Amino acid sequence: MRKRVSIGAAAAVTVLCCLATFQATYVGTRVSFEKRYLSETLNAVNAAAGSGQQEAAQSQSAQVPAGSEEGSDFMTKATAKLAEVDALFRNYYIDELDDDFLTDCVIDGYIAGTKDAYGAYYNAEEFNAFMDDMGGEVVGIGVNVIYNTEYQCIEVLNVVPDSPALEAGLLPGDLIWTVGEEREPVPSLGYYPSIAKLRGEAGTVAVFSILRGEGEKEELDFKITRARVTEITVLSHIYGPDPSIGVVRITSFDATTPVQFVQAVENLRAEGCDKLVVDLRYNPGGELSSIVTTLDYILPEGPIVRIMDADGNEVNSYSSEATELDMPMAVLVNGSTASAAELFTSAVRDYQKAVIVGTTTYGKGCMQTTIPLSTGGAVSITYRMYNPPFSDNYHGVGIVPDVEVELDEALADKNTYKITDEEDNQLAAAAEALGND
Repeated sequence: MRKRVSIGAAAAVTVLCCLATFQATYVGTRVSFEKRYLSETLNAVNAAAGSGQQEAAQSQSAQVPAGSEEGSDFMTKATAKLAEVDALFRNYYIDELDDDFLTDCVIDGYIAGTKDAYGAYYNAEEFNAFMDDMGGEVVGIGVNVIYNTEYQCIEVLNVVPDSPALEAGLLPGDLIWTVGEEREPVPSLGYYPSIAKLRGEAGTVAVFSILRGEGEKEELDFKITRARVTEITVLSHIYGPDPSIGVVRITSFDATTPVQFVQAVENLRAEGCDKLVVDLRYNPGGELSSIVTTLDYILPEGPIVRIMDADGNEVNSYSSEATELDMPMAVLVNGSTASAAELFTSAVRDYQKAVIVGTTTYGKGCMQTTIPLSTGGAVSITYRMYNPPFSDNYHGVGIVPDVEVELDEALADKNTYKITDEEDNQLAAAAEALGND
C-alpha cells in the first residue's frame, strides 16, 4: 500500500509508528493518519456517507473552477512530457505497468510538488475508509492493542463495548500469541504484520490464539467475525494518589469523541472527583465539529475558534453556549499534541479554564478541506488557518505550557499505557498544579 503521509506531518506520524513505545493501535481496516489534521469535510460528502454528524462542514463544489476548462500552461507542458515518458516506458520497459497505480502516483507527485505539507490524495477505497474513520467507526474485531515487550506479542489494552471481541470473551490483558489459520507466532511474524492479519473486511473472520491467566499459561483459540465498531477515543480513571482527581485521556477527536468525553467526565463526578486532568499527550488532532462540540461542553458563552483565509480575514467562527463545565482543570500536553488538540489547549487557556502542563506542543494551526473528485477518490488541500478564541495562532511555534515538565528519562522507552499514576511525573505535576490552583 502506498504511504499517503506528507513529509511535513512526519512528527505527528511518528506517534502512530512508534506504537511499541507510547501509542495504541486500533485493530480496524487501517492505521488512520488523516484524523491528526483538523479537517473540514463537505456537507455533500457527509450526506452521501449518511453521517449527519459534521454540521460544521462547509459546502463546496468539487467542480473545476470557472475559466480553467481549457487547461493551464502547466497542464499543457506536463501532459506532453508525461505522454512522452509513458510512451517510452510502454515501448521499452520489461515489466508490466499498473495504470491505476501510475495514476495515483502522478497525483501524489503533483501534491508533493505543491509543497502543501498537509495535502493528500485518496483513491476511492482510501476515501471511503477515511470517511468511516472520521465518523468514529471502523471495521475490526473491536479491541485496542499495544505491543508487549516482555512476550514480544500483541496485548489487548481494552475491548470496545458492543463489539465482536466483547461478545467472544476477549479481556484486557490477553496476549495475542498466534495469528491466522497457520497459527503463525507473533514474535516470529512481527508486530505490524500480525496486526495486518487481524484486520479485514466486515463479515470475514479473524483467527488467532491468546495467552491468559497467571503466568500466561492458559492458551485459548478465537475465531471472531469482523464488524463495524465504534472507536474508543476517550479513556478515564480516578487518579491513584488522589481520588478527588479524575483523569481523562483523549487519543484523538472524531465524531464519537464528544459523547465519550461528556460520559467520562460525568462518571468521574459521580464517583466523587471534583478536579480534572485532561491528558492530550500524543493526541494528533481530529475533525472540526468534534473539537467544537467538546469545547462547547467545557467553555462559557463565547467564541471557540476563528477561521481565517489566506489574507488574514475572518471568514467564519464557532461559538459555545452559556453552559460550562465548572471543575478545576489541568491539561497535559507534549510535542506530539497537535492540531485540534492544540485548539483545545489554547481555548481552555484563553478562558482561564485550565492550567497547561507538560512540554511545548507540535504547532499546527492550519486547516484542510477534503474535496471529492468526479472520477472517484478525493484530495485534501490546506485552505484556511484556525485561530483560538482570543489568542494568536500557534502554527509553527506550538503552545508553551504554564508549567513546563519533561517526562522522566527512565520512562522514555516505556509504553505510555504501561506508565502508572505513581510513575508519571508529568501527571503528578498536573495534579500538583490543581492543588495550587
